[in-house]
Amino acid sequence: MKIVTGIIAVAFAVAVAFFGFQAFRFLAAGPGKAEEKMVFEIPNGKSFGQVAADLEAKGLIIDAFKMRILAKLTHTDAKVKRGEYELNRAMTPQQILKVFVLGKSIQYPITFPEGTNMFEMASLLESRGLFKAEEFLKACRDKALIEQLLGVDVSSLEGYLFPETYNVTKYTPMKEFITAMVQNFKNNYQQLEANGGDVPVKLARHELVTLASVVEKETGAPEERPMIASVFYNRLVKNMKLQSDPTIVYGIWAETGAYKQNITKDDILNPTRYNTYTVPRLPFGPISNPGRESLAAVMKPAVAPFFYFVSRNDGTHIFTKTYEDHLKAVASFQLNPAAREGKSWRDLKKK
Repeated sequence: MKIVTGIIAVAFAVAVAFFGFQAFRFLAAGPGKAEEKMVFEIPNGKSFGQVAADLEAKGLIIDAFKMRILAKLTHTDAKVKRGEYELNRAMTPQQILKVFVLGKSIQYPITFPEGTNMFEMASLLESRGLFKAEEFLKACRDKALIEQLLGVDVSSLEGYLFPETYNVTKYTPMKEFITAMVQNFKNNYQQLEANGGDVPVKLARHELVTLASVVEKETGAPEERPMIASVFYNRLVKNMKLQSDPTIVYGIWAETGAYKQNITKDDILNPTRYNTYTVPRLPFGPISNPGRESLAAVMKPAVAPFFYFVSRNDGTHIFTKTYEDHLKAVASFQLNPAAREGKSWRDLKKK
């Protein structure tokens, strides 16, 4: 009897040692090297059992059954968040679970340059595989969302999607992303408003944003923006049309859904809600999403007597007071082939 008891005790000890070794082996290290990286995705609706099986299939753990037990014992199986994660084969099961519980999804930086409009943003987001362009535009026109974020009745969030670099995950909710962009606008607007100056014409916030969006599209030279804003204010005071070419382009884009690069005389004469050659004052709404400097320019414009400006073909402009001087500037810089040859707005990048 003692011999049998001894045999059982030895067998039990061996079993405990064996399973202890297996548990240690499972928990102590990953099955491979840190350089062996891979993306692991947990979509909606996947059970932890399926997640564990996928981890084993990809060689990130050695035993899905042990992973399920570990998650159950540590109460993390129900805390795993959907996401797209970067893992490596040297990670321990505990380290993998920690990543899943924290929800540290892979982040993709996406940059919207100043003056990017919502159509361009939608296209860029879709090209990066983050959001469908059509769904993004639909959300930007969602009346309930607009009311929630801005508290005003406008047709879209154009003008309020602040241009900057954002970090987005594959599982970032679209409305959360859009909300962050609008909040960024609000923060910048409030800071600038506190430091604003006198303006020749009193404008509501939406009108200021609309004017800033036009200023943004008229020049890429930061130092010119207050002067461009001054020209437009001077025109508003005199009840002159703004006559800004980018408003024609946007009007066509908004009506047709397609970008037209080269405008014609017919386009100039064709009335749209945005075409400032035909509407008496400001366009129907913003034509782009202005950056901080353009917003600052319309809140604190330069004080100058100019009513006209013409491109020097290098990204900067010459400003004039009278229509006669304007025509001379057009002849010198636009109608003179020598003044255009070899020049581009891209020259600004070289300065």
